[in-house]
Amino acid sequence: MQTLFANFKIQINPKIFVKDPETSVLGKKIIEHSILLINDIGFENFTFKKLGDRIGSNESSLYRYFENKHKLLIYLSSWYWSWMEYKLVFTTSNIENAEEKLKKAIATITEKIEDDSNTEHINEAILNKIIIAEFTKTLHTKEIDQENKEGFFSIYTRIINRIVTIIHEVNPQYPFAKSLVSMIVEGSLHQHFLQEHLPLITDCDENVSPTDFYQNLVFTLLKK
Repeated sequence: MQTLFANFKIQINPKIFVKDPETSVLGKKIIEHSILLINDIGFENFTFKKLGDRIGSNESSLYRYFENKHKLLIYLSSWYWSWMEYKLVFTTSNIENAEEKLKKAIATITEKIEDDSNTEHINEAILNKIIIAEFTKTLHTKEIDQENKEGFFSIYTRIINRIVTIIHEVNPQYPFAKSLVSMIVEGSLHQHFLQEHLPLITDCDENVSPTDFYQNLVFTLLKK
């Protein structure tokens, strides 16, 4: 996978950014250190001024890449889900057995994330922590309908529909596939959050992972 990913370019909706950060050293530095800074202080406390101070750049230079920090968070989320989509396609390709394919898909989307050394300026393990804590902030806004029309969440939607297709292969009669997969994708983030911060209200721990929970849930439902 590492060799393949080295030649893989993530495509982000150009309406999300003013200038593609992947096209310059400063842009890549903005992405790298915004991930680290948001992880350190949280999205609410994150500002372009603080990021500029961290990377030794004028605040105004950051606005040449992103209109505001909300768009930056959508960019980071889009990058993450695009990376996850690639992993999902890679791990499920050439698997003929539908149940095994679904098991792999659930594992890919719910497992603990490790850093990918092929992306030097992005630490996926830390980015995953941001997605766990902050992803819903990209959705729960007054602008969600317009941003959805502009395709800001198309990658996230594609991931869900890819897994829906696999569920239909396992059980074509199951009537709630989209709702189930939406719950798995977003719910797994919540289970990781609970495991770290509120362990008394989740069964996920060092011995039981969110992957274990969702694989059990899905196959129990589909076999009824």
